Amino acid sequence: MYIPELYKNENREEIENFVHQNGFAILVNQTQGKLWATHTPLLLETREDGKLILTGHISKANPQALSFNDNDEVLAIFSGAHTYISSSWYDHENVPTWNYLAVHVYGKVRVYNHEEALDFLKKLVDKYEAKSKNPIRVENLSEKTMREARGIVAFEIEITNLEAQKKLSQNRDDKNYRNIITELEKTKENQALAVAEAMKKNR
Repeated sequence: MYIPELYKNENREEIENFVHQNGFAILVNQTQGKLWATHTPLLLETREDGKLILTGHISKANPQALSFNDNDEVLAIFSGAHTYISSSWYDHENVPTWNYLAVHVYGKVRVYNHEEALDFLKKLVDKYEAKSKNPIRVENLSEKTMREARGIVAFEIEITNLEAQKKLSQNRDDKNYRNIITELEKTKENQALAVAEAMKKNR
């Protein structure tokens, strides 16, 4: 990912929190001679040996699942809040732009066996059921329901490189920076409000 130095985020704790909070990713690799992308939730974990990994799953019917055997190189793209920035909000003439948060994770994929896949599913469901009034647990699902788990390919991605971009109008002076936040808050749009909040934390 092309990242101008000004927008590069190298704060590891911040990056990891971002991935935890924006876990629905796009998984990209080379499949059947062309680029292939699948939208899927991924979990960021630390393996027993201390290495950072992503864990996830896709359908067995997805051609990307078969491609893991021939090409273990993958890219996971995590997107955060993003919004249009009007140059009418500046006190000088300039071009409009877009503010956003994104993380790219590169790594090597390894397909799980059935037992490892079930362990992954438990972690995934537990994470997203945590706020449910009546949380579902994989351990409590019937054998009939759990047969559906045989229709997935679960995997882990050993992370080889991690890139993060935080484009939040860092190139603007304090006056214009504050004005951008004010204008974003006036929109009352969720994405704009999230970017405004990120901008407040960033300066």
